[in-house]
Formats: sequence, structure tokens, C-alpha cells
Amino acid sequence: MIHVKRLNNKDFMINAIYIEAVEAFPDTTITLTNGKKYVVKDSMSDIKVKITDFYRTIHVLNMTHLKEDVADEE
Repeated sequence: MIHVKRLNNKDFMINAIYIEAVEAFPDTTITLTNGKKYVVKDSMSDIKVKITDFYRTIHVLNMTHLKEDVADEE
């Protein structure tokens, strides 16, 4: 889950796994895989960092253990 802020300054969290697109219209709009859209104050670059950090915490982006296995096979 990532923490974001609505335009009215209310905080909420979105499950980053279900994010399909992040766009600026100029407000940042997050579209989920089910078609639901959220307009947030956070910039696109902030959302990108939050999504990347989230995936790292669940070990999707930082799979160094797999790289070590490949290096051992060589």
C-alpha cells in the first residue's frame, strides 16, 4: 500500500499492485486495474518513488538473491 493525499488534504492508501496508470491532467490521476480513478496532490514523480519503494519492500524489485543464484551457476 502507498500513502497518498487527496486534493482536500485527506490522507488515504492505495494498493500499488492494482495501479495501472499514473497521469497528470494537470492534477495527478491514478487509475486502478478496475477502472477506478483517484485524483491526488502527490506529483507523478512522488508516486513513482512510492510505488518503487513499495515493490522493494515486498521484494519484487530487489531480487538480489536470484542474481546470486545465476552467478553461482556460471
